[in-house]
Amino acid sequence: MIAVSQCTMQFNGISLFDGITFTVGDQDKIGLVGKNGAGKSTLLNVLYGDIKPESGVITTSKQHTIGFLKQQLHADYTGTVKEECRSAFDAVLNIEIELESLQITITEYTDYDNPEYSELCERMSDLYAQLEILGGNTIEASIEKILLGLGFTHESMLKPAKELSGGWQMRLELAKLLLRKPHTLLLDEPTNHLDIDSIRWLETYLAQYDGAVILVSHDRVFLDTITNRTIEIRNGGIEDYPCSYSKYVIERLEREEHRKKAYLAQQKEIAKTQEFIDRFRSKANLASRVQSRVKQLEAKERITYDDSTDKTISFSFPPAPRAPRVLFHSDDLSKKYDDKVILNHISFDIEREMRCAFVGKNGEGKSTLSRILAGIESYDGLLNTGEGLKIGYFAQQHADSLDPTKTVFETLEQVAVGDIRTKIRAILGAFLFSGDSVEKKVRVLSGGERARLALAMLLLSESHVLILDEPTNHLDMSAKDILKSALLDYNGALIIVSHDRDFLSGLIDNIFHFSQGSVKHHPLTLEEYLAKHAINSLDEIKTKVDHNNNGKVNTNTQLSREEKKNREKEEKKKSRRIEELEQLIAQLEKELSSVDQLLSLEETYSDTEKMKSQTQSRNDVQQKLDTFLVEWESLQ
Repeated sequence: MIAVSQCTMQFNGISLFDGITFTVGDQDKIGLVGKNGAGKSTLLNVLYGDIKPESGVITTSKQHTIGFLKQQLHADYTGTVKEECRSAFDAVLNIEIELESLQITITEYTDYDNPEYSELCERMSDLYAQLEILGGNTIEASIEKILLGLGFTHESMLKPAKELSGGWQMRLELAKLLLRKPHTLLLDEPTNHLDIDSIRWLETYLAQYDGAVILVSHDRVFLDTITNRTIEIRNGGIEDYPCSYSKYVIERLEREEHRKKAYLAQQKEIAKTQEFIDRFRSKANLASRVQSRVKQLEAKERITYDDSTDKTISFSFPPAPRAPRVLFHSDDLSKKYDDKVILNHISFDIEREMRCAFVGKNGEGKSTLSRILAGIESYDGLLNTGEGLKIGYFAQQHADSLDPTKTVFETLEQVAVGDIRTKIRAILGAFLFSGDSVEKKVRVLSGGERARLALAMLLLSESHVLILDEPTNHLDMSAKDILKSALLDYNGALIIVSHDRDFLSGLIDNIFHFSQGSVKHHPLTLEEYLAKHAINSLDEIKTKVDHNNNGKVNTNTQLSREEKKNREKEEKKKSRRIEELEQLIAQLEKELSSVDQLLSLEETYSDTEKMKSQTQSRNDVQQKLDTFLVEWESLQ
């Protein structure tokens, strides 16, 4: 358990939280929420111990371990992805090293009556017991399970970790953290670099995690699936709700309504008391009563109420001009980087008013095709674009092209035309720029602030189609809602690359699924798509790709009778093998347990030959077990 008592923290003279107190139970799954800048990441750093609070105490037990996934990565890798994951098992590796040394020492011993010999044997027995408790028998299987869940392939596990992109290195750090299994997990925006499939796997894993989880996320579905408690940082204090995020939103509105009524009632009472004081202050015969009212007013604990919750900001994209029926027509389009094929002879049409989501694992070509459609990426094959087509395009790298010498306000003002010029400050407010922050120079903005500013610029120009690549990465819940509302009212075509299921829900009606160089079009909403295929993960749909004599993709998913028969045969064969492996694994685990019991007996470790024989036997059994576990994980 973690106990936080009367903790206070300030940043640049502004109080982030003041005298907050709460506890974290051993199995609590907590969503930490609040506006951007409220202090969520700071509180995680305080809980981890990287930052000391200005006052207050954080208490944990001596054996309590905490793991922290930060938004910023500082890693220096020297091995492969798999080797780096093995570093999460330092305790196990240290035991194995000590066991190896003990085995050599014991084998060389000749004086079996020496007390030291008995002590060495007892130590070996203890180490084997510790190894079993720590899961040392299943390290390889555990590593593969976590890495596969987070989107790594067997091939990528063997690549040098330092060659991974920043997003994949963040996944690696998350994998190492999950493998360590700390008592409490602190996760700061863990889904930022994950695709939908990996997010679904992670939320299932965390919901069943045997320990506490405290996470900051702007993904509603992710929070709802995992959390059973929500803590909001607000106005320097915290509000604790014993429920998931969606229920918290409802309860928060109810609390706010009660708070507002109490606040208005108190303000009325204060005004009435102040009126009495002002009216009779000069009356000598009422001086004692006036003074009594003054003391009452000074002693009264004031109810605070943030009326910003009553204010809503809304905006609309400029109406889309009349567009041709077909915006993009592709026939046999391909794209590769060096020898790596990203898009392999794909064909598709995108028509006006279609609202499309590009989904699939990272690295499958979603952003690449977005850049091709936006006209900023080369390709091979045919792509026809509607005549006079106006495209609004947003990607994270667009933020780097903003003029660093201009202010935030000037950046929008230079592209605003017509009546929308009067709404610049409202638009900036919706994207978290308010007050003096609109006068900041672009050069001093953080990466997230630049991305939000680039996204806001899209509101100021008319377009036939909006292409948005991960538009929600740096937006909080309210900003996402505002953007989604504007997109729902937009009458042009939409192409969105996003892993945010809550954002896509109700917004799109066509899905383009990217997998292994192919693109399959499904004219369905996200909910219909998942329901139709009865899946929990978008990765479970595998597009069947057949090449005809011309090398074009055949996207026909209808299987012939012979193909169905072969597939059923393979599935049955696979199921039988899984059953065989489960029986073999169970038998080997029993054998391993029996060998460990023999190794712990005095009659074994007092006999050199027996000790050597049983140790070798254990190693043989362990090797077989590891092999079968890896195969079982792969088939599953």
